[in-house]
Amino acid sequence: MSGNDGLELPVADDDLPFDPASVTIEDRNVFDLLEPAVQEWWLEEFGEFVPENEGFFTPPQRGAIPKIHDGTNTLVCAPTGSGKTLSSFCAIINELYRRNRESPDVDEREPSARDQDASDSLENAVYCLYVSPLKSLANDIHRNLEVPLEGIEEIVAERDDDTAMGEIRHAIRHGDTSSYDRQKMLEETPHILNTTPETLAILLNSPKFREKLRTVEYVIVDEIHSLAAGKRGTHLSVSLERLEALAEGEITRIGCSATIEPLSQVAEFLVGQDEPIGDSRPYDIVDARFAREFDMRLECPTDDLINTSREVVQQRFYRMLHEHIQAHTNTIVFTNTRSGAERVLHNLREEFDAYDEGNSGCHHGSLSKEVRQDIEGRLKDGDLDVVTTSTSLELGIDMPHVDLVVQVGSPKSVASLLQRVGRAGHRVGQTVTGRVIALDRDELLECAVMLKKAEEGFVDSVSIPENAQDVAAQHVYGMAIADIRPESDLKAILRRAYPYRNYTDEEYESLMRYLTAEYAGLEDRNVYAKIWRDANDPPDGEHHYEEYPVGETLIGKRGRLARVIYMTNIGTIPDSFTCDVSTRGSNEWVGQLDESYLDTLEKGDVFVLGGDHFEYRYRRGSKVYVDRTSARPTVPSWYSERLPLSYDLGREILEFQGELLAHFEEGGPPRVRAWLREFPLDDDSVRAIARLFEHQFRYAGAESVSTDERLAIEVVRDRDEYERHYYVHSLYGRQFNDGLSRLLAYRCAQEATANVRVAVADNGFVLSMPLNRKVDIEGIVDDLEPEQVREDLRAALSGTDLLQRYFRINATRSLMILKRYKGYEKSASQQQVSSEMLLGFAEDLEEFAVIEETYREILEDKLDVREIEAFVDALDAGNIALERQLLDSPTPRAFGLATLSASDVVLAEDESAALQAFHEHVLDEIGEESLRGLSSE
Repeated sequence: MSGNDGLELPVADDDLPFDPASVTIEDRNVFDLLEPAVQEWWLEEFGEFVPENEGFFTPPQRGAIPKIHDGTNTLVCAPTGSGKTLSSFCAIINELYRRNRESPDVDEREPSARDQDASDSLENAVYCLYVSPLKSLANDIHRNLEVPLEGIEEIVAERDDDTAMGEIRHAIRHGDTSSYDRQKMLEETPHILNTTPETLAILLNSPKFREKLRTVEYVIVDEIHSLAAGKRGTHLSVSLERLEALAEGEITRIGCSATIEPLSQVAEFLVGQDEPIGDSRPYDIVDARFAREFDMRLECPTDDLINTSREVVQQRFYRMLHEHIQAHTNTIVFTNTRSGAERVLHNLREEFDAYDEGNSGCHHGSLSKEVRQDIEGRLKDGDLDVVTTSTSLELGIDMPHVDLVVQVGSPKSVASLLQRVGRAGHRVGQTVTGRVIALDRDELLECAVMLKKAEEGFVDSVSIPENAQDVAAQHVYGMAIADIRPESDLKAILRRAYPYRNYTDEEYESLMRYLTAEYAGLEDRNVYAKIWRDANDPPDGEHHYEEYPVGETLIGKRGRLARVIYMTNIGTIPDSFTCDVSTRGSNEWVGQLDESYLDTLEKGDVFVLGGDHFEYRYRRGSKVYVDRTSARPTVPSWYSERLPLSYDLGREILEFQGELLAHFEEGGPPRVRAWLREFPLDDDSVRAIARLFEHQFRYAGAESVSTDERLAIEVVRDRDEYERHYYVHSLYGRQFNDGLSRLLAYRCAQEATANVRVAVADNGFVLSMPLNRKVDIEGIVDDLEPEQVREDLRAALSGTDLLQRYFRINATRSLMILKRYKGYEKSASQQQVSSEMLLGFAEDLEEFAVIEETYREILEDKLDVREIEAFVDALDAGNIALERQLLDSPTPRAFGLATLSASDVVLAEDESAALQAFHEHVLDEIGEESLRGLSSE
């Protein structure tokens, strides 16, 4: 609970079951809004936790309950476990009970009749929709709702007065709900319905149940930060506008979010556009993101991650982890990969007798639903000392006994760090305790900046996709199936959704040409028209749709199976599959790869599978063909699993490096160490970071370090591999680097007429080509033009596996390829085969919506093209300088890029020999005197 700074109330009210003198004016005002039975339940549930002279409600509750009570659209932003979800439901439950209490039908009945029929005081319809991104979260909220609802009902039953109330029903509706339960909801409809974005879209097209949604007055979107940045959020935003158009009155929208930025944009995403389109609907924001006390610290097992053997680093790491777990009740350990979570648990059990299957477990998306639910339940009950996980426990169930979160390696954004650490300390008044342990120097630097920025209240901004044609295709089809309607109404609903507020007529017409199958040859490839579009102005002069004016363009569905196709194929979560990997020629099967891993593979890339090295050649459907090789890997095994560094945090790291350089120039390593001790770091971390940069500056000078005003590129000739490597230190995150590296590789290949291999990381990328092919990297970068970036990147994507995969995903989302049809289900690999047959044809069509959306999604959502354009513009304007150096060996800041395949620190193959060789070269160049100075720290 936060302290109160309000004035004390001057008089007591004998009717209230508490002393107002100990409650702030703000709390009293909130409390007075509640019905007597709700007040009493709240006191019974939380009264024991109220310290003297402390606030009775948590900050999000104090801020949100009055706003929701008044019907104000509200975004509640607060850490996990701070009471934001209860604040949303409290005002709604209170309002529903108030209506029950004031219903004359209830008051005038005899007690026996009241007991039997009290629920009739509310209609047999839905009043509140709770939308969750996860089924498990919907299930958990459903269980948590039972506590207040049953508690209030018991209080009402015990009261000896005339305030008896009817039942408030609540239920869950998602993909796991049985047909029996779905049918039962038509007969006895829940007043509060918990659901998911996908199920809401289906309900809007269910002829019977959609009528139950006309009474909806409240919508709660939980964990909105996890939806807004993806197409599930885009899909939901249009569903909310369709619901708004269906409802009999205005809907109050409530968004619940953990730490997110910018709040105003997320709020506008929640509430949509008002009439006339162009202005956001009104909303308020409850910003309680830092309402809880955080105790976060970065730790490192050693101050020398190069000279300390990997075995010693690992041994110290597990000892540190063990001591943290033993000092706390329940601990969650986050790693950056699923395999990392498995390995950490395995090693804990191997190293220490304190852990076994009874008190420790692992949780991630590759495990069965039953295993995950078992772990969740035992963790919720406090029966597990430690659970290791990757990302699957970031959202979801409340775990009240967890009092420590350990993050292994960098979570890649401040928002993700706070979300993960926020899983601890859910008891009121508890400090949120988190420890981050870094095991390589690049992540040590990342985490140091991340923790400092978190302390300062910095949050990474979310990027919301705009004008997604595949999602628009689903909803236009769905609206046409639900009713014949004027096209103007359909367009208005679409444009009221925030992601489509700038949807142009040209984009809409492109979508219509696809949905009406205007393109010749589509039907020959089994892609049929989904809607009809016609003016209500028939040649016979008779008006066929009397409810609409003559001349109004109308939209309707085509095909008898339209509703079935829609209901069984909608959604935005793509199917995925594993690809069989075989050698060319001998056709020897060597293993499997997740298809998402192929996003970054180009011909010539080398990866590790089953301990052997393979060179990627090509893919056909779900088959990948490779050659064995002894070359060094260019794509690490974790590439498709680990979250990318956020662009905003990357910019903060660049600024940090500029500040560190200034401190070094002012007072050398001692000044740098003194400055770093202002950060939440242990002493080993301070010394390791200071040592890294002293070596860097002494070896290659200040100009070798990228800052917010400089891009550093180092060129290294590798005579053993007969290659030249260009290390580009662009610390803007993996998505930005993926896009910029493709752009530069495309230009380099044109100039050098040679294949260019690319290896991409969060803190930069490497371009590699034969020694006998030399390019003017400075000239290529200087020649980049902001207005040419999209066109060149689009050309670079043509023919890639990345384009093929995303075309399949978008063709399936657009219902161009049907996953399910007439009882037959097409697997993801079969969808891929179909999409490869369609891609060449579709690329030749003019402004074809599905192709355009595929390029838009890759360029904007995956490769950060807008940020690349801004970066190139800054280069052109001279705001960012370019510094190139020719070196014999990589600098310390490039060690991670040079050994990229080993940068999953929990699972890394032992690359210490390569690192040691680089390190020894640096030490030879800077001399032994530097080492003696460092040893006296």
